[in-house]
Amino acid sequence: MEIGVLILAGIALLAVFLFFYLVPVPLWITALFSGVNVPLTSLVGMRFRRIPPAKIVNPMIKAFKAGIPVETAKLEAQYLAGGNVDRVVDALIAADKAGIKLNFDRAAAIDLAGRDVLEAVKLSVNPKVITSPTVAGMAKDGIQLLVTARITVRANIDRLVGGAGEETIVARVGEGIVASIGQSEDHKMVLEQPDRISKTVLAKGLDAGTAFEILSVDIAEVDVGKNIGAQLRTDQAEADKKIAQAKAEERRAMAVALEQENAALVEAMRAKLVEAQAAVPLALAEALRNGRIGVMDYYQLKNIEADTDMRESISRASGGATPEGGSGTTSPR
Repeated sequence: MEIGVLILAGIALLAVFLFFYLVPVPLWITALFSGVNVPLTSLVGMRFRRIPPAKIVNPMIKAFKAGIPVETAKLEAQYLAGGNVDRVVDALIAADKAGIKLNFDRAAAIDLAGRDVLEAVKLSVNPKVITSPTVAGMAKDGIQLLVTARITVRANIDRLVGGAGEETIVARVGEGIVASIGQSEDHKMVLEQPDRISKTVLAKGLDAGTAFEILSVDIAEVDVGKNIGAQLRTDQAEADKKIAQAKAEERRAMAVALEQENAALVEAMRAKLVEAQAAVPLALAEALRNGRIGVMDYYQLKNIEADTDMRESISRASGGATPEGGSGTTSPR
């Protein structure tokens, strides 16, 4: 008997627990006294759709108290899609108080796009300052300038979905700074009037296609860097010097090769001369044997050779050069 009572009591407790789990009566009472009419059947249906009722009812209460009508079905759809329902409602309330036009569908789309919709609304009210990294640009006189800028931006609610982020803003501003410095004839002009960079950058409309609106670009710091122009000219001069040296070495090598070729040619001609001179006695002997020349003709030829050798000896003694092909010896007449 006692075991049966215990079993019945356990079943009753389990039934009560399941009832209060499936039917969140305290949450329903809270919504009722807050002025939000949510049927118990809707709360039970949320349980079966695996939606925590508090995730829907509490944002509805906040929106109702702020005077912003929201639909239960839209809140459930936002939760099931992976959105942050509480964050979306807070953003709607903040936008309404700040006088910013923002409806639930737009806020839900921004939230599902992965952006913090509440932070975006706050950024629309209180602009944000982004400090750019140091940007290096070179003026036309070859002097490098190092510039740091502070970019004041405000969120553009209409372009938050599909708009580029802060990295794009910083990159575009850096590009504009480099272009503005590059247009300056003298780096001193930039140092004297840094606001020229800001005006040039703002005139380019760099916030197009981004999720932000650029309010101002302020130059925080301008430092003088290296003399890039002089360095480039020095490097070019060094390169030209190396090219000239290479060409001179090439010409020297060609001259040496030509000299060697000429020396070889001279030696070859000398060899031919020696060969021709060696053939002279043989030709004379052959002529004597055949009777084409006589003995007196031979002696007369020898006298001419002796006279030529004597003249060469006298020329050498007086500092003159020895003609090519001379024997260098004097034969007796």
